[in-house]
Amino acid sequence: MNRAELFRAFEATWPAARLERIGPFTYREGAGGGSRVSAATLEGALFDAALDDIEARFAQDARPALFQIRSGEDAFDAMLEQRGYRMFDPVACLTAPVERFAAPKPEDGYVGWPPTAIQCEIWAEGGITAARVDVMRRAPEPKCSLLGRLGDMPAGTAFVGLHGEIAVLHALEIARPARRQGLARAMMELAADWARRNGATQLALQVTRDNTAALALYSSLGMEEAGHYHYRTNS
Repeated sequence: MNRAELFRAFEATWPAARLERIGPFTYREGAGGGSRVSAATLEGALFDAALDDIEARFAQDARPALFQIRSGEDAFDAMLEQRGYRMFDPVACLTAPVERFAAPKPEDGYVGWPPTAIQCEIWAEGGITAARVDVMRRAPEPKCSLLGRLGDMPAGTAFVGLHGEIAVLHALEIARPARRQGLARAMMELAADWARRNGATQLALQVTRDNTAALALYSSLGMEEAGHYHYRTNS
């Protein structure tokens, strides 16, 4: 898979509230939606004065400088490290062809938009705030939310957006009493089915490397690493 197109899909399906080009950087305002929609990224040739300029832009907004460093940006990463930026949240970007997933069972859940109140409650219990649900609302169509069920009980939720032929799953959350009962796998199958029916050839997601349980699940489903990133901040 083309890595640049993969990152464009991540951006399109989980959009910032506002973007601004500052020299070779894209500056983001996330409106409380988390690091992914609040971090600046390098889009062009790097030089010290450009980094000074975007640091000044963060300072103008009374924000700690925050950067997402993607696959292949080693020189940029080294420059930030030399300036004293700390690294956090290394993330793996995983993909798989949608054909690799089994067909979902109707009783495991359904897709719809907008998300229901119970879905928002499951997200909130997992730390996915209303501001992050607002990110989903900003995302363009086609998109959907997934409601996973165990028996008659709503027990999981997720968001899926489509960019070109790449469907991206975000914010998969299983209610605590329903964990380790196969629902996450069932919801991945539900996501892949929706993606396939909407013209996608690939299903992609992002997962922090310290989430070993999720990494094991995604690996068992045949998902493979297609890129990576981490953050650095001067806070």
